[in-house]
Amino acid sequence: MGRRRGIMSERFKEELAKELGFYHKVSQHGWGEITAREAGSMVKRAVQIAEESMKRDKA
Repeated sequence: MGRRRGIMSERFKEELAKELGFYHKVSQHGWGEITAREAGSMVKRAVQIAEESMKRDKA
Protein backbone atom coordinates (compact mmCIF):
# COMPACT_ATOMS: atom_id res chain seq x y z
CA MET A 1 0.00 0.00 0.00
CA GLY A 2 1.34 3.44 -0.94
CA ARG A 3 2.05 6.21 1.46
CA ARG A 4 -0.93 8.43 2.11
CA ARG A 5 -0.56 12.04 0.96
CA GLY A 6 -1.46 14.75 3.41
CA ILE A 7 -4.27 17.13 2.62
CA MET A 8 -2.48 20.17 4.04
CA SER A 9 0.77 21.35 2.51
CA GLU A 10 3.82 21.51 4.73
CA ARG A 11 3.92 25.29 4.36
CA PHE A 12 0.27 25.65 5.40
CA LYS A 13 0.83 23.43 8.45
CA GLU A 14 3.84 25.52 9.45
CA GLU A 15 1.83 28.74 9.12
CA LEU A 16 -0.93 27.27 11.29
CA ALA A 17 1.59 26.14 13.91
CA LYS A 18 3.07 29.65 13.97
CA GLU A 19 -0.37 31.23 14.31
CA LEU A 20 -1.32 28.83 17.11
CA GLY A 21 1.96 29.30 18.98
CA PHE A 22 3.69 25.92 18.85
CA TYR A 23 5.89 26.18 15.77
CA HIS A 24 8.99 26.25 17.98
CA LYS A 25 8.18 22.69 19.06
CA VAL A 26 7.70 21.56 15.46
CA SER A 27 10.90 23.22 14.27
CA GLN A 28 12.94 21.65 17.07
CA HIS A 29 11.38 18.19 17.34
CA GLY A 30 9.18 17.59 14.29
CA TRP A 31 5.47 16.99 13.83
CA GLY A 32 5.54 13.83 15.93
CA GLU A 33 5.96 15.89 19.09
CA ILE A 34 2.77 17.93 18.89
CA THR A 35 -0.07 16.99 21.19
CA ALA A 36 -3.46 15.72 20.08
CA ARG A 37 -4.92 19.02 21.29
CA GLU A 38 -2.47 20.99 19.12
CA ALA A 39 -3.24 18.81 16.11
CA GLY A 40 -6.95 19.29 16.72
CA SER A 41 -6.45 23.05 16.95
CA MET A 42 -4.70 22.98 13.59
CA VAL A 43 -7.56 21.07 11.99
CA LYS A 44 -10.17 23.36 13.54
CA ARG A 45 -8.35 26.48 12.29
CA ALA A 46 -7.88 24.97 8.82
CA VAL A 47 -11.64 24.31 8.62
CA GLN A 48 -12.36 27.89 9.72
CA ILE A 49 -10.06 29.23 7.00
CA ALA A 50 -11.71 27.01 4.37
CA GLU A 51 -15.19 28.13 5.45
CA GLU A 52 -14.17 31.79 5.31
CA SER A 53 -12.73 31.26 1.85
CA MET A 54 -15.93 29.58 0.64
CA LYS A 55 -18.03 32.48 1.96
CA ARG A 56 -15.81 35.00 0.13
CA ASP A 57 -16.04 32.98 -3.09
CA LYS A 58 -19.86 32.98 -2.93
CA ALA A 59 -20.04 36.76 -2.41
